[in-house]
Amino acid sequence: MKLHIKLLISAIVGLLMFNACSVKKDKFINRNWHALNTKYNTLYNGNIAFETGRQELNNSYRDDFWEVLPIERLEVTDEIKLDSEDNNPNFVIAEEKATKAIQKHSMVIKDEEHNPQTDEAFLLLGKARYFDQRYIPALESFNYILRTYRKSDKFNEARIWREKTNMRLDNPELAIKNLKNLFKYDELKDQEYADANAVIAQSYLNLKAIDTAIQKLKIAQSYTKKNEQRGRYLFIIGQLYNQLGLKDSANYAFDKVIALNRKSPRVYMINAHLKIIQNTKLTDSNYEEMFEYLTELEENRENRPFLDKIYRQIAKFHLETGSDSLAIAYFNKSLRATQQDRKLNSKNYENLAEYDFDQNEYKSAGAYYDSVLTNLVENTRKYRAIKKKFDNLEDVIKYEDIAQYADSVITVYEMPEQERITYFEEYIAELQRKAAELEAEKEKKASAGFAAFADSKGGKENKGKFYFYNITSLGYGKTDFKTRWGDRELEDDWRWSDKSKSLPSEATGDLVVSDSIAAPLTEEEKYSVDFYLEQVPTDVAVVDSLRTERNFANYQLGLIYKEKFKENLLAAGKLESVLDADPEERLILPSKYNLYKIYEETGSPLALDMKQNIINNHPDTRYAEILLNPQAVLANNADSPDKKYADLFQLYKEQQFLKVITLSEENINTYTGDPIVPKFEMLKANAIGRLQGFEPFKEALNYVALTYPNNPEGKKAEQMIAEQLPKLAIKEFSPETGSVGTGNWKVVFPFKNNEGKKAAKLKKRLEESIVDLKYKNLVSKDIYTLEDQFVVVHGFKSKDFALGYAELIKNNRDYRIKDENFVILSSNYKIILVHKNIDDYKSQILTPKTSN
Repeated sequence: MKLHIKLLISAIVGLLMFNACSVKKDKFINRNWHALNTKYNTLYNGNIAFETGRQELNNSYRDDFWEVLPIERLEVTDEIKLDSEDNNPNFVIAEEKATKAIQKHSMVIKDEEHNPQTDEAFLLLGKARYFDQRYIPALESFNYILRTYRKSDKFNEARIWREKTNMRLDNPELAIKNLKNLFKYDELKDQEYADANAVIAQSYLNLKAIDTAIQKLKIAQSYTKKNEQRGRYLFIIGQLYNQLGLKDSANYAFDKVIALNRKSPRVYMINAHLKIIQNTKLTDSNYEEMFEYLTELEENRENRPFLDKIYRQIAKFHLETGSDSLAIAYFNKSLRATQQDRKLNSKNYENLAEYDFDQNEYKSAGAYYDSVLTNLVENTRKYRAIKKKFDNLEDVIKYEDIAQYADSVITVYEMPEQERITYFEEYIAELQRKAAELEAEKEKKASAGFAAFADSKGGKENKGKFYFYNITSLGYGKTDFKTRWGDRELEDDWRWSDKSKSLPSEATGDLVVSDSIAAPLTEEEKYSVDFYLEQVPTDVAVVDSLRTERNFANYQLGLIYKEKFKENLLAAGKLESVLDADPEERLILPSKYNLYKIYEETGSPLALDMKQNIINNHPDTRYAEILLNPQAVLANNADSPDKKYADLFQLYKEQQFLKVITLSEENINTYTGDPIVPKFEMLKANAIGRLQGFEPFKEALNYVALTYPNNPEGKKAEQMIAEQLPKLAIKEFSPETGSVGTGNWKVVFPFKNNEGKKAAKLKKRLEESIVDLKYKNLVSKDIYTLEDQFVVVHGFKSKDFALGYAELIKNNRDYRIKDENFVILSSNYKIILVHKNIDDYKSQILTPKTSN
C-alpha cells in the first residue's frame, strides 16, 4: 500500500513538472517554475560571470591621473566589434547564460511576456556585450527591453544603458536628448538618477562642454550611493576646474575627496593631496607648512604604493626652493619606486635632463633624454619634440668634447716649461692622494669582509686549501682584479679600456683618431712627470690642426645654441671665442653675421658696431648685401643656398659630375654652418661615385655619415653604407658564355669625352633607328670617367638580339653605323660603371668575336 501511494505521488509530481516546463501555458505553476529557474539557475550563474569579468576589467585598468579621468573605468578602443572573438571569457559566459535564459524560459504568449525574469536576462545580455565593446549588438538588447517590457522595473535602467551605448557609438547629442526626456517624464531612483547624470556628464565632456559636465557630475556625486563613484566624480570635478584655471574650486573638490578617506579608494585621495599641492603657490609664509605636508605624506605607511608620485612632488618642491641636490635625489627615488608608470618616468627623466643641460652636463643630459624617449609613445608631438632635443644634444656633446680636448692640449702646449712641470706635479700629487684614499677604503672593507668570513663555518672549512679551492683567496682575487681593471668583457685585448675610431675632421677633412688606443698606464708612467711631458705635442702643425678643430667646433656650437636652443648668451660666447682665436677665413664672416643677429635680437648696442664691421671689412659679400639692402636680396634669390643647390642638382642630372664636385666644394666653404651644407656634401659624394668609382664613393659616404650623423643626409649615407655598398662591392663578372644568353643586355659605344658632338650625333641616329625598327629600347649617354663616356642602347632580352641589332645598324644602308661597340650583360655593365674596371672586363669576358 505504501509503495502504491509513493508511486502515485511521484507520477503526479512528474506530471505537474512536465506541465510546468511548457512555455506556452499561462498558468501560475508555469510562470513561477520558469521564473525561479531563470533567477536562481541561469541568471544567477550569468551574473556571477558578469561580475567576475567586471572585476577583472577593474583590476587590469590603470587610470592615467596625468589626464582628466574618464567617468567610467573602461579602456575603450576605436574598433567597433560585432562578434565575440577574443573577448573576455567571463562576459562570453554571461552572454551565453542570458541567451539560454531567453531561449529556454521566455514565455511569450499572445505577444506578451509572462516570465518576469526575461527582461533581466536581456539586460544582462546587453551589459555583457557593452563591456565586450560590442556596442551595436548591446544596443539591440536594450532596445528590445524598451519595446517589449514597458512595465518592467528594469525599464529605466535599460534606458540609461542604451544612452551610455549611444555615447560610446559617438552619438553624445542623442544620449543627452534621450536622458533629458527620461528626467522629464519618469521618476528615477537615486542611483539611477546618479548614473544618468554621469552619462550626460561624459557626453558633455566628449563635446568639450566642460562647464555643463561639471554641473552634471556634481549632481551624480550627490545622488550616488557608491562611495567609490563619489570619490571618482569629485576627483574629476577637481581636474575639470583645473582645466578651467579655477584652482580654488578645484581644491574644494579635492578636499571633499580627501574627506572621504577610507570610504573611497586611496588612489583618489593621494592624487587629490598632490593636486592641492600643485595648485598652491609656494611662498615664504607657507614654506614650512608645505614641507610638513609633503613629509607627512612620505612617512605615512599606508602611502607606500604611491611613493613614486609623492617623491616626484617632493623633488619639485626642493627644485623650486633651490635645494638642487635634494631635488635630484628625490627624482631618482621616484624612478626607483615607480609602479610601471611610463608617463611618470618620462617626466622624471625630463626634469633630470633639463637640470643637467642647464648645468652644461651635456652627456648625462643626453642619456636622460634618451630615457625619456623610451618611456614615450612614438609618433606623438611630445616624442618628436624630445627626439629633436636629443638629436641636437648629440651634436652639442660631440663639439663640446672636441673643443674641450683641443683647449686642454693647447693650454698645456702654451705653458712655459717650468709652469708645465708644476702643473703635472700637482696633477700627480692629486692622483696619489686619491689612490691612497681608495686603497685605505678597500683595505678596510676587505679586512672586515675577510675577517668575518674567516670566523664563519665556511671560512674555517676552507683554511689551508689550494688557491682555486679556497673560497676566501679566490674571492679576494676576484675583488682585487675588479678593483684594478673594472668590468671587462671576455675578449681579445681585454686590457684596452677603449677602442678608437678614425673620424674625419670636419674642419680639415683629414682622418683623426678620436681616442688613443693604449693599455692602462703602468704605475711608473702614472706618476711620472716626464711621461706626461712627452705626451704634449711639439709639432706646430699638430697644434695648428687642434686650433682649427677647436674653432670649427666652437662655431658649430654657437649656431646650435642660437638656432636650436635659443640660448643667445651661450651662442654669443662661443662665436666671440672663435673670432678671438684667429680663425681661418671661412669662419670669420659667418661668425660676425650670426653675432650681429644675436646682438640685434637682444637689443645690444654692439649690433650696430658689428653691422658696420661687416659692411666695412667685407663689402663685396652676400652678408654685406643683406645688411645694406635686405629687400633686394629677398627679391632676388639667385644667390640663395637653395637656388644654388637646385642648379647643382640639375647639373648632376646632366652628368656634369666634375663641375658638380667643384661647385659643391665652393658652396660648402661659402655656407659653412648653414643647414644646407650636408645636402651639398651628399650631392658631392654621389658625383664622386659616378665619376671616380666605388672606393672614392665609399670614402665620401663615410665622411657624410660620420660628419653629419644627426642630419637626414648623414642618416641616409649611413643607410647606404649598410645596405647598398655591400651590393655595389661585388667585382666578379657574370659569365657571358653561349650564343644565346638570357637576361638584360646592352650595346655600348665608347667615346672620349672630347668627342661630345660625335657622341650626341650617334645618340640621335640610334634613337631614330629604334623608332624606324619599331623597337622599344632606350638610348642614353653615360659619363664613365674624366676621359671616357658611353652611348648605350638598353633593354635587349638576349645576347643574340643585341648582336643582331649591332649587325643590322652596321650593314643596313640606311644607317651604316660602324662605330666601335660591344655587347654586355646588364649586371656586368653596372660593375664596370661602379668600379671603373672595363680593362678587366675586356681581358676576362670580351672576345674579338663579340666586338665589331
